[in-house]
Amino acid sequence: MALVGFISIFVIVDLIENLDRFIDNSVPSNIVVKYYLYSLPWFVNIALPMAVLISTIFSVGLMAKRNEWTAMKATGISLYRIAFPLLLCGLIISGGSYILDNQLVSWGNEKRFDIEREYVKRKAKKSVSKPKKIMKDVFIQKQETLHISLATYRPRQQSAEGINIVQLDSGQVFKRLDAQKMSFIDSLSQWAVSDYSIRSFDSTGQETSMTFSDSDTLLTIEFVPDDIAQQFKSPEELNFQELDERIAILQENGVNTRRWEVVQQFKISFAFTNLIVILFGLPLVVMKMKGGLTFGAGMSVFVIFTYYAFIKFGQSMGFKGILEPLLSAWIGNIIFIIGGVILILFARK
Repeated sequence: MALVGFISIFVIVDLIENLDRFIDNSVPSNIVVKYYLYSLPWFVNIALPMAVLISTIFSVGLMAKRNEWTAMKATGISLYRIAFPLLLCGLIISGGSYILDNQLVSWGNEKRFDIEREYVKRKAKKSVSKPKKIMKDVFIQKQETLHISLATYRPRQQSAEGINIVQLDSGQVFKRLDAQKMSFIDSLSQWAVSDYSIRSFDSTGQETSMTFSDSDTLLTIEFVPDDIAQQFKSPEELNFQELDERIAILQENGVNTRRWEVVQQFKISFAFTNLIVILFGLPLVVMKMKGGLTFGAGMSVFVIFTYYAFIKFGQSMGFKGILEPLLSAWIGNIIFIIGGVILILFARK
C-alpha cells in the first residue's frame, strides 16, 4: 500500500510539472500515457526504499503499540531476533531492486527519453505525427584510430550527409574518406556511399593514391549505426553491463569516464538502500515505546529525505572529481549504516 501511494504521488506531481510542456507541444494523450508507463519502473525503484521504511516502522510500531514487543522481550526474544527476518526481507528486496534497475529502469528510461527527444523538448509547434529527428555535428572516435565526423545524421533512415572519416596509424593519417552522402544497408552490414573520395598517405604525410566516384558504392567501415546511438545515450539509459562496456570503449578512446563510473557504482549502492532503511528504521520505533509509531513515522520521512540528500551530495562530489566514483556512490550508505548500527546498539534489546 505504501508503494502504491508513493508511486501515485510521483506520477501526479510529475504530470503537473510537465503538463504545460505536453500542452505546448500538442503531445497526443496516448503518447503521454506511454511516457508514464515507461516511467513506472523508475518511480517504483525510487519509491521502494520509502515504502520499505514506512512498512518497517508500522510493522514493528504496531507490535509495540499492542504490547506484543513487551511480551516478546519478557520471553527472552531480543531485538536482534526481531531484526533478522526484516533484514533478510530487505536483502531480498535489494536484490530485486538491482534486477529491476538493470532490466526495466534503464529500458524504461531509454523509451522515456526517446519520447522527450521526439515530442516534448521540441520548441517549434509542428505536427507531432511526423517528428523530425536529425542529429547535427556528430563526432565519433573509435579505439583512437578511427575518427568519424558527420554533418547531419538521420537515425531512422540510418543515413548521413557531410561525411569525413580519418584513419590513423601510429598517430599519423594514412587514409581519409570524404563523402556527400551515405546510408547503412542492414542486410549487407555495409554503407552505401555516394559522391566520395578516398585518399591514402605514407608515413611522411605524402598522398600516395586517390580515388573519386560520384556513383553509389558499398564500403565496409568499422562503425555501425548502433555506435552513433550509443554515443548519444545518457548513463541512465544503460544497465550495469552496458555501462561497463561503454566505459571500456570510452577509456580506450581517452575519454574521461568519471560520470559513467559514478552512475555505474550508484546502480549497486542504491539497491542496498532497502536494506539500510530497515537497519535505520527499526530502532526508531523501539527506542520510544510510548508514541513510538507516531515518532517513527515522523522520523522516517526526515530520514529518507536526508538519505537522498546524502546520495545527491555524493553524486555531485563524484561528478566533479572530488571523490572517487566508488566512494561517491557509497558515502550515503556508509554514513547511514554506521548510524543504524549505533541506534541498534543504544536501543533496548
